[in-house]
Amino acid sequence: MKRTGMWAAVVCAGALSSGCMTYDPYTGEEKVSNATTGAVVGAVAGAAIGAAANKKDRGKGALIGAAAGGAVGGGVGYYMDKQESELRHKLQGSGVQVVRNGDEITLVMPGNITFDTGKSNVKSSFVGVLESVGLVLKEFDKTAIEVAGHTDSTGSLQTNQTLSEQRAMSVKSVLMTQGVSSGRIHASGFGPRYPVASNNTPEGREQNRRVELKLLPL
Repeated sequence: MKRTGMWAAVVCAGALSSGCMTYDPYTGEEKVSNATTGAVVGAVAGAAIGAAANKKDRGKGALIGAAAGGAVGGGVGYYMDKQESELRHKLQGSGVQVVRNGDEITLVMPGNITFDTGKSNVKSSFVGVLESVGLVLKEFDKTAIEVAGHTDSTGSLQTNQTLSEQRAMSVKSVLMTQGVSSGRIHASGFGPRYPVASNNTPEGREQNRRVELKLLPL
């Protein structure tokens, strides 16, 4: 790749990163948005591909590839940024944790606010929260939804497995009542197999009793 083309691609990526800063509402610190991160990664990858494809003028190929890659990468990141922002707004004070990892968003719903002990029907006090989530997911319909039910290790493995499956299906049903297509939702139960804390303490068992919604770009 010609040096001028290489530097132009780097400048392009730098412009993307410097122009799209956001503020974390929880820490007050400035940070690069996920959309910008995706755009920069896309631009760099696109530059390499563009340079390889245009052997006669690698610099020009790098610029074209960087622009195209940045648009694609930024588009997905921006879409997930908007969805995350709306979910955080709807879920503020609900007890649901919103976790962002790249282009994936995970909603962690503790069992103590979602279900009564040993029951699979969503608590009446939580149905409204879940319905709000459903409305956001209906609006942002370019994401797949994985619903995973988890339990602690108290009781038999089979009982916990069945309970986790039923709870995941209950969450799916509430989302569908808000117009979320069933084809976008995959519900599974994992019983006590994937703890996030020790099952030897009440506090740990409470953390393990949960339902997680993972949102993935289609």
